[in-house]
Amino acid sequence: MYRILSSNVLCWGEGEHSIENRIPLVIKMIKEAKPDSFGVQEAHIRWMTALKEGLPEYDYVGVGREDGKQDGEFAAVFYLKDKFTPGESGNFWISETPDVPSKGWDSACTRIATWVYLTDKETGKSYVHINTHLDHIGPVAQINGAKMISEKAASFGGVPVVATGDFNVLQGSDCYNTMISGNMADARTLAPDSDDCFTFHWFRPEEYRDIIDFIFVDKATVKPVKFRVVNKKIDGQFYSDHYAIYSDIEII
Repeated sequence: MYRILSSNVLCWGEGEHSIENRIPLVIKMIKEAKPDSFGVQEAHIRWMTALKEGLPEYDYVGVGREDGKQDGEFAAVFYLKDKFTPGESGNFWISETPDVPSKGWDSACTRIATWVYLTDKETGKSYVHINTHLDHIGPVAQINGAKMISEKAASFGGVPVVATGDFNVLQGSDCYNTMISGNMADARTLAPDSDDCFTFHWFRPEEYRDIIDFIFVDKATVKPVKFRVVNKKIDGQFYSDHYAIYSDIEII
């Protein structure tokens, strides 16, 4: 059993929701959730440095989306370094030129996806974790992003795949339906033990209650057993404007 988590950490924030106030909250949330691997969104280099320092049991793969190095937000994948041996990994941009930093189609922002092949040192079982943050404006870029991620998942030739991220779309949207039109499925709907809580709240859950964060799995090789939204405050404060999500999965 592996626990896969996804968290949009919110790049900045103001006042009580500032990055400096929320860094320890996000770290505490992740430590309490104890994921085997997790994807982050909106994590610029300040976040990446803080997460690496605060979560020394994890290593990560990923690059800044603006220059393929450290500039801009990362869609990094973290993994327990004592548990997994990382294999091949990479990044691709959600655009017509996926191999170089670029903005695609009607996207408002540069968007990226990161992936890594992880092998359990004890059991020898492997899975690929893909993580992304799709555009919040462009429907064409969203749909094409879903196609690119689905195609990437299929390219591993039957290796179990999980795909996490802030997809910036609702269930039932064209982008969402593209993600589940092939061999990928939504862990939220597939897991027998699940919940229906929203993920995006913008610090005002009485007003904003959208489900836009997802964990998709290769339904032929990955069995979600449990799905949860981490819909709580940490030390009485919101750790982000999104709730994190996780799924406990079995490799079939």
